[in-house]
Amino acid sequence: MSAPELKITRIDVFTVNLPYSGGTYHLSGGRTYTHFDATIVRITAQSTSRSSPPNTSTIEGWGESTPFGTTYAPSHALGVRAAIATIAPELIGLDPRRVDRINDAMDSALAGHLDAKTALDVACWDIFGKSVGLPVCELLGGRTNVPLPMISSLGVCAPEEMRAQVQKYRDEGYLGHSIKIGTNPVNDAAIITAALADKQESEFFLVDANCGLTPEHALRMLRLLPSGLDFVLESPCATWRETMSLRRRTDVPIIFDELATDEASLARMISDDAVEGIGLKISKAGGLTRARKQRDICIAAGYTVSVQDTTGSDISFAAIVHLAQTVPEKNLRCILNSRGMVTLQTADTGFEVDGKGVKAGKEPGLGIKVRVDVLREPVASYT
Repeated sequence: MSAPELKITRIDVFTVNLPYSGGTYHLSGGRTYTHFDATIVRITAQSTSRSSPPNTSTIEGWGESTPFGTTYAPSHALGVRAAIATIAPELIGLDPRRVDRINDAMDSALAGHLDAKTALDVACWDIFGKSVGLPVCELLGGRTNVPLPMISSLGVCAPEEMRAQVQKYRDEGYLGHSIKIGTNPVNDAAIITAALADKQESEFFLVDANCGLTPEHALRMLRLLPSGLDFVLESPCATWRETMSLRRRTDVPIIFDELATDEASLARMISDDAVEGIGLKISKAGGLTRARKQRDICIAAGYTVSVQDTTGSDISFAAIVHLAQTVPEKNLRCILNSRGMVTLQTADTGFEVDGKGVKAGKEPGLGIKVRVDVLREPVASYT
C-alpha cells in the first residue's frame, strides 16, 4: 500500500509584537531593546490517499523567526518577511516531510537569509511529526528523556541588580544564567563577581559580551576577577582573530555564538581548537534541518551546546525544546526560555516542567496549540 501524498498548498504569514518582559534589554555597545518583531508562518498541506473514493485531509504546521532587533546579528524582521515572499511560492506543491529537499528548494530560490528559512523549515517539521503521529524530537533522533535545564538571559545592569536578578531566576528554578557585559573592564568584573556571589554547585554561568570586547578589554577584565570563579566566556570579541588572540592568553573556557554561523564555521572551530562549545541558535542555523547537522558536528567534536534562539515566543521555544531533547546530557548545558523573555503568549504547550527543567511532550509535531486569535489576520498568503 502506497503512502498518502502530501503537498504544501498554502503558506500564511503573521506578525506580532513581543514586548520584552523586563522592560528594556541592554547589550554591550549601548544596544537596547524593548520589544521584538516576530514573524510566524502557517504552512497548510493536503494529504490525499490513493484509495477510492479519495480521502483528503489537511495538516497545518507552525514556525517562527524573531530577530533580536536589528543590531544583534545581520537580520531584521522586515528582511525575514521579504525573504519569505521570495521563497514561499517555490515551496507550493512540495512534500513538507522531505525537509532536506525543502531546504534545497529554499536555497535555490534565495541565497542566505537563514532567519527567514527557519520559520518555514520548522513549520515543515511540525507537519512531518503530525503526519506520522510523532513528536519532532523523535524524528530528530529520539528523546533523551532528561529534564532540560533552562537558562536566564540578563541584560547589562549594575552589579547588585545583576545579583538580585540571578537570585530571582534561581528562585524560579533556573539552573543556568547568561549575564551580559560590555561596559568597561572594572564594571564588567564587578558584574561578574556579583552575579556569581551566591553560585550553587549545580548552576552554570555564561558571561556573554555579544562580541562587544576588544582583547585588551577582556584581558584587563579577567585580571580584575577573584580567583576560582566558575563561568564560561561567550562571544567575547567581534572577529575570529581577536577571539583567538584572547584565547591564547587565558584559560577561561570560551564558546562561540555570533561567530558560529554554519557547518563550515564549526569545521574551522574544530581545526583551530578555538572553543569548548557553541550557543546553537535555531534561527541563526537556518532551522531544525541545519541545526541537527550542527548538533551532530558539536557532539562529534566533544563540544558542549546551549540550545537557544535569538528570542521568540512559545512557537520558537517549542522548537528549542524538541532539538535540545535530542542532545546527550553530557553535551547539553542549558536551553533558553525564550517565551519567558516576552509577555505575549502565542501558543499553549504541553511541556512537563519541574525543578530540574522542562521536557518535550508526547503530542505529535511541536506539540503546541497556536492561539490564532492572538495572531489575527495574515499579512501575506501564498498559494
